[in-house]
Amino acid sequence: MSTFSSFNFSGHKALVRVDFNVPLDDQFKITDDTRMTATIPTIKKILADGGSVILMSHLGRPKDGPTDKYSLKHLVPHLHELLGGDTKVFFAGDCVGEQAGMTASMLRHGEVLLLENLRFYKEEEKGDEAFAKKLSTLGDIYVNDAFGTAHRAHASTAVIAQYFPGDKKMFGLVMEGEVESAEKVLHSAEKPFTAIIGGAKVSDKILIIENLLERATDIIIGGGMSYTFLKARGGKIGNSLCEDDRLQTALDILEKAKQKNVSIHLPEDSVVADKFATDANTKVSVSDAIPDGWMGLDIGPKAIGIFSEVIRKSKTILWNGPMGVFEMEKFQNGTKSVAMVVAEATQNGAFSLVGGGDSVAAVNQFQLADKVSYVSTGGGAMLEYFEGKELPGIKAIKQL
Repeated sequence: MSTFSSFNFSGHKALVRVDFNVPLDDQFKITDDTRMTATIPTIKKILADGGSVILMSHLGRPKDGPTDKYSLKHLVPHLHELLGGDTKVFFAGDCVGEQAGMTASMLRHGEVLLLENLRFYKEEEKGDEAFAKKLSTLGDIYVNDAFGTAHRAHASTAVIAQYFPGDKKMFGLVMEGEVESAEKVLHSAEKPFTAIIGGAKVSDKILIIENLLERATDIIIGGGMSYTFLKARGGKIGNSLCEDDRLQTALDILEKAKQKNVSIHLPEDSVVADKFATDANTKVSVSDAIPDGWMGLDIGPKAIGIFSEVIRKSKTILWNGPMGVFEMEKFQNGTKSVAMVVAEATQNGAFSLVGGGDSVAAVNQFQLADKVSYVSTGGGAMLEYFEGKELPGIKAIKQL
């Protein structure tokens, strides 16, 4: 396995798996280009060395083969713009076959070719070897820069790597950064290490919490999932979200934490509402004595104070999941406060990793993305990594 930064791409055709799975509106305009901009430094490095770039990606979940709605051709003008306007960007109306092969073979150094949506072929998601082999013939170096799909054993993310020798397959800069940051938090975190886990359901986060019990010194639990823990401890939570079939799981986690000397912090108070709506009546209540007919939709001022204190003392911070319904302005104070104190701790020397769609959306919304150490682009992949699973896309590159 070569390292991307030290490799000279001069004269090479790099087949780069990117994650261009971006949201489009009805006019096929990109509404959030984060994933595209993330991978531009990887593309530019290859071009600057004197290589050419063949990009492959999926877009959406097309069910029945090629459809205009899911065509990557809609991304070409914006890709051209992101690369500075001078770079030639070609598009192949297929990702395998004669046209793709011809266009790839004629590609000159300094030029870019974007292949059509990989998922127009069922073979991609099935991890089909023959399909992966066809893709592999388009370039002589394989670069995986799509962390967001690293947890899937698809043809273009895992299977394809076997057709390239060890020194001709590598992570791109996005993947390098993601893997490095995740490994730093999981395997060499400086203590105190605080994990902030939020979101609606305990069931979504059981594995990540269990894995973190082996590593973290403190675990802060916020969002809807905290009420399952509070009810498990005998609290009254009114109409708050609760997974009754997970009450025993919550108790087991609390017990395990005690045995391992990990402090679990639940919100002492909550901002409660009489309905799930922007025009709801709200008040602050003790979290384990919420009146009937009321539901907790954000952490309260006391909880913010206690959580902030824990975060400020931390040397390593992992944040996955919001503290409340931050999409509604009335219930965003908890998430915003946590985001701000994570940024503050980072400025004071802590290493902070923010991962998972909602936490990333929150740091972007509050314009704090450049104030934390690392923002992960791979929601599901990051979650599985922190659950302790081996990701096929990473394993395939590391196998020589």
